[in-house]
Amino acid sequence: MPLLETVDVKVRFGGNVALDDVSISVEPASITGLIGPNGAGKTTLFNAITGLQSLSGGRVMLNGRDVTKLPPHKRARQGLARTFQRLELFTSLSVRDNVRVAGEIRNRWGLGGGRMDTNAEADRIIDLVGLRDVADREVGEIPTGQARVVELARALMIKPTLLLLDEPASGQTEDETEAFGHLLGRLAAEDGLGICLVEHDMALVMNVCETIHVLEFGRMIASGTADEVRNDPAVIDAYLGAPESVG
Repeated sequence: MPLLETVDVKVRFGGNVALDDVSISVEPASITGLIGPNGAGKTTLFNAITGLQSLSGGRVMLNGRDVTKLPPHKRARQGLARTFQRLELFTSLSVRDNVRVAGEIRNRWGLGGGRMDTNAEADRIIDLVGLRDVADREVGEIPTGQARVVELARALMIKPTLLLLDEPASGQTEDETEAFGHLLGRLAAEDGLGICLVEHDMALVMNVCETIHVLEFGRMIASGTADEVRNDPAVIDAYLGAPESVG
């Protein structure tokens, strides 16, 4: 059973159609890409999935359950976590405290059959994502690329089954992006996470995503493997350009 299904999702802003019958799915232990030009509707779809944007039609299913009418916090308790295109971190707190706070929230939810040791779990995740060297620094003092990883670490603290990442490689160096891609692969393969990735770094998308969905003007124009998408004439015309330009 897919961790996530959107079924014919529609979003309208007045007379403008932002999403038009968009259906995607994300499986456990897999990485799914969502790409397209700026304004295609990618972040709007994430907002619809997480409950920050109401639907004009369609359904959102998590673990086979219809959550279309649930508020965001109740969807989070179903195992859904996300990061944002614009960094949403406590810049005056340390990296460790930014990660710990998510564990405290999860403890208040009362999930998992007992309280999490937030200090121990934060340290484990900080090591997992490679932030040990900056764990005691304020987030406002570290480079943007590392701050993106802090957002991922914080999301992991609620122990999600489904993770939505909105442009997580933005601001990362080439080496950081390569390491980030390897990390996502481990999270999917070893922890069984379902990951949906919105990203403009096509090398990252093509290297890590098993399935890629392509949006243009709020409509799905293609879905398939990296090879299928990079060679799809509609995708080349709308977004990628000539196949050799995307590796």
